[in-house]
Amino acid sequence: MSVADVLEPLVRTALKASPRVRIECWDGSTLGPVDGVLRIRFAHRRALRWLLWSPNELGFARAYVAGDIQIDGDIVAAISGLDAFSDAEKGPGVQVDTATKAVIAKAVLRLGAVGPPPRPPAEETRLSRWRRHTPLRDARAISHHYDVGNHFYALVLGPSMVYSCAYFEQPPSDAYTLQDAQRAKLDLVARKLALAPGQRVLDVGCGWGSFVIHAASEYRVHAVGITLSRQQASWAREQVRAQGLEHLVEIRVQDYREVRDGPYDAIASIGMAEHVGLSLLPEYARHLHTLLVPGGRLLNHAIARRPGPPNAPKDDRRSFLYRYVFPDGELEPLDTMVHALESVGFEVRDVESLREHYALTLRAWVANLEHDWDRGVTLAGIGRARVWWLYMAGAALQFQFNQIGVNQ
Repeated sequence: MSVADVLEPLVRTALKASPRVRIECWDGSTLGPVDGVLRIRFAHRRALRWLLWSPNELGFARAYVAGDIQIDGDIVAAISGLDAFSDAEKGPGVQVDTATKAVIAKAVLRLGAVGPPPRPPAEETRLSRWRRHTPLRDARAISHHYDVGNHFYALVLGPSMVYSCAYFEQPPSDAYTLQDAQRAKLDLVARKLALAPGQRVLDVGCGWGSFVIHAASEYRVHAVGITLSRQQASWAREQVRAQGLEHLVEIRVQDYREVRDGPYDAIASIGMAEHVGLSLLPEYARHLHTLLVPGGRLLNHAIARRPGPPNAPKDDRRSFLYRYVFPDGELEPLDTMVHALESVGFEVRDVESLREHYALTLRAWVANLEHDWDRGVTLAGIGRARVWWLYMAGAALQFQFNQIGVNQ
């Protein structure tokens, strides 16, 4: 009996929503149509051991990052087809149902794949026992995600080096590119903050400096950008020097809790609040409020999960995103963020959802990585490239189908 024959019940159970998937096995046997929209290859029997010990998205991700499962074809379609490995109501990271676990166990036994759990790939976060969101632990979590190489990020993000959703004023095309849409987003933020020459502006979580550079060059403000990533800060400072903006822009490696040189006329926080944590949202909001002049403006741009109770930490730790992409990241519903801001004295004057824009942005990032895959592997390593490919494709679908949103 071939490996494909043994895996057929597992494939039928897990991929019932994607009949156009072709499965290839390490012994050369296959399942599914020759013209499947994507191919999933079980390159080694160890792939089953990953699924046996973690029968959820984390086990699949470990096998994929390790190279024991390989995916060819449309990655977005692949992630959509594998959605059966997540609970539709509780979200990703939870255990699959008992019947599926039994099918996995039977396949493992019949194919002689029984054994201890494999060592997780090097790209997986080694979770600390320390309390979440201390300055030191936050710095390490940020380094895990952002210090993977500036040139790798340049390949994925494109010339804008903006790592948050773009703002597509037109549908993406050869005439209207991701670069155009990212510039439109930076200017949208600047206009919402009502920037004017001579103002002091703080960018909390400034990334590679794109917003502070835009604000200084286009609106002639004095801008301070802070980040916990030393690689980001180095890149941002080089760009500031290259554009002759040293007299207007300062880049710091600094925790937001350590900023004491207010007041500022405006503060931008773009894609940073996801790293703060629910328990510290009131402190985050209160501290930014104290840094503003009376009547000053804050633009808070953050990804939001759907309403409902947060996952327990033990559930987070079964999540691919938590273990490989955003350790200690926490998404909160929109109403939680609004409450945190208003409870410290802010008046929320405007809320805009950019959810559809983020789906388009992520698809563009996936396309960038696919287009220059070999160079991406050279820059970041095969495991890290696989992680980013998988996470961005999955996130594109989550935004597309309103499983998560993003709001300014």
